[in-house]
Amino acid sequence: MKQLTLFVMLLFSMSGQTTTLLHAGKLIDVAAGQVVAEQTVVIDKGRIVEVLDGYVNRDEAVVIDLRSATVMPGLMDMHVHLDGELNPPESYAEAYYMNSAEYALRATIYARRTLEAGFTTVRDLGTGDHEALFALRDAIAQGIVAGPRIFAAGKSIATTGGHADPTNGIREDLRGDPGPKEGVINGPEDAYKAIRQRYKDGSDVVKLTVTGGVLSLAKSGDNPQFTRDELDAVMSAAKDYNFVVAVHAHGPEGMKRAVLAGVHSVEHGTYMTPEIMNLMRDRGTWYVPTISAGKWVAELAEQDGKLPDVVRPKAAAVGPQIQSTFASAWSAGVPIAFGTDSGVSPHGLNGREFQYMVEAGMPAMEAIRSATINAAKLLRASDDLGEIKPGAYADIVAVYGDPLADITELESVGFVMKEGEVVFSREE
Repeated sequence: MKQLTLFVMLLFSMSGQTTTLLHAGKLIDVAAGQVVAEQTVVIDKGRIVEVLDGYVNRDEAVVIDLRSATVMPGLMDMHVHLDGELNPPESYAEAYYMNSAEYALRATIYARRTLEAGFTTVRDLGTGDHEALFALRDAIAQGIVAGPRIFAAGKSIATTGGHADPTNGIREDLRGDPGPKEGVINGPEDAYKAIRQRYKDGSDVVKLTVTGGVLSLAKSGDNPQFTRDELDAVMSAAKDYNFVVAVHAHGPEGMKRAVLAGVHSVEHGTYMTPEIMNLMRDRGTWYVPTISAGKWVAELAEQDGKLPDVVRPKAAAVGPQIQSTFASAWSAGVPIAFGTDSGVSPHGLNGREFQYMVEAGMPAMEAIRSATINAAKLLRASDDLGEIKPGAYADIVAVYGDPLADITELESVGFVMKEGEVVFSREE
């Protein structure tokens, strides 16, 4: 049997049995960076109990036959936006006619696509409607809807006029003066209030936009937008609340300030300099490259009418640069965690990022590690996630090929298990 059939899955669900034996033809040990053959993964109550040599059978246990597959930990994407998908110009107007319930319902579709692509955990870095995303996160955790485990940032934090200022580009009488609650700060005192508001809202992580951005309705895509005092205050408050802090950054000055302040990850990193790469390597600051988004907006920039006039030149300049920056950062020894910025690029195509990383010089094993063990370290969740090991959640995916020989195999995952439940399976 090459797969667990839907009928067997149904019987498994109805039987109430909790012990599962997963027979893996090849298993990628991401901690050791090697492949081991003929393994049995013992699963009980949603967690991995044992990993044994050979194909073990036990009475009254359900067997999942993946002897013809390559098995690995569930994949993890550290930069997504599940509340939407870039569809200009309509997506720029959604805030004026979309309600929270509509955002949440639409997000369930994107969440399902992401899960079936093999991504069992994601970090959602800021949404148009954070309440909708928190509701989705909680509904998935409760088993109400299908989707990846979500670590949610809620509303991103910006400065006035900065990349995540929600009032950029709208007419003056509607702008108002958003403050820390809405994710806009000016000064250290505001920074503390914004972090405390994220804690109050229920955020799992924090995101800042420390430089200009591509898709915001503002002129610069790379200028620095936080002072050192503001960043120091953010990090001081984040430490109090045990937040991991991610920063959107394209330009070097804002990026450098953020790294020196002690942020945990830099997203995009387009104009990262060798000096910043050395700082990140020495400080252990993670780089989440999002090459997929860069390629996607670069393609849109070439087409008339696809992007607003203020956005198009930024997309044309920034988009093509990210892959080469990634290549340099990898060569310099910067720690890499996998991220796509899906929502800018289409949901469910997250696996394309692996190909872009390997094209830029990263070995296939390291690309897989970036989306498993490395991502878990960034999330401070290594006990539960990122490896197939005793005690971890039974988040497991499989492909019917060799991703180390052909990384594009990860664009068509054939089997997905999350917390011991088979959520997607197809024939070889």
